[in-house]
Amino acid sequence: MATEARDSVLNLQRLVGETVLGQEAMIERLIIGLLANGHLLVEGLPGLAKTRAIKKMSHFLDAGLSRIQFTPDLLPSDITGSEIYYSAEGKGEFRFQSGPVFNNLVLADEINRAPAKVQSALLEAMEERQVTVAGKTHPLPRLFLVMATQNPIEQEGTYPLPEAQMDRFLMHINVGYSMENSERDIMLLVRGEEEGSAAAAPTPSSATIDRIQQDVIFAARSEIHGLQMASAVEAYIVALVEATRYPERYDKDLRKWIQIGASPRGTIGLDKCSRAYAWLRGRDYVSPNDVQAIAHDVLRHRLLLSYDAQAEGVKADQVINKVIELVAVA
Repeated sequence: MATEARDSVLNLQRLVGETVLGQEAMIERLIIGLLANGHLLVEGLPGLAKTRAIKKMSHFLDAGLSRIQFTPDLLPSDITGSEIYYSAEGKGEFRFQSGPVFNNLVLADEINRAPAKVQSALLEAMEERQVTVAGKTHPLPRLFLVMATQNPIEQEGTYPLPEAQMDRFLMHINVGYSMENSERDIMLLVRGEEEGSAAAAPTPSSATIDRIQQDVIFAARSEIHGLQMASAVEAYIVALVEATRYPERYDKDLRKWIQIGASPRGTIGLDKCSRAYAWLRGRDYVSPNDVQAIAHDVLRHRLLLSYDAQAEGVKADQVINKVIELVAVA
């Protein structure tokens, strides 16, 4: 299924991949989030190109980018904006000055370092796609994606996101170290950028190409909505989510590990992301393999594990593996 929109999106993925080396999985998930019109929570150690990935996405896509560094002294108005008093010619009035959330791509860096009130201000904007200040509602851009990052280490002085707020993210992406064979290329790429020389590092072969327009993303979303999903695949998605809610029907270990299962947002997320995943691979239908490929990213932050699971060192990904193993494909 070759279309102009798909070719452009794959080109965007390629261009970002040529400047963010060794993180192909993260880049693909970022593209899927863009296509599925959802927000991403990215967790990984410092220096793994999380910030660089969304910056390069903004560079090759005709989209603005805001970066918000979350800190304990951040205020909600620092994100949403506020009413500012202006005076001229003896007259004064309040005008709304928009905050950094009014952009196409928003990087919320280390979201767990700000208090709950600040987190809630961002998450409300994510959910409602608008901001209300002084009784006036201000809509956010049509193309709007938040990528929030968390550092899995240094948990002192942090404010963990509550489960209900974690659920608002379409996917929770774990980022690991790049492959060993990519490490030298990363070193050469950064050296070449610092020297301002294209000869020292691999750079996008199409760097002079025009930026990809936002209309391409909207066209891609329309095509994704038109993908065929058989009723058996829909039933499979529902069965996966139901298995997290009623694990005792499947396995005693599963019952022991899961305290609370995935919400209806998990079902919706599996539907959206599996469609985008299949579309990126050039198919006009969704298969159970597409659902399984993105299940971990969609469900890992939606499961509340029991104390038994924590005591046994069982992680959410292991639980999801067990769910996929036990739920039959129709």
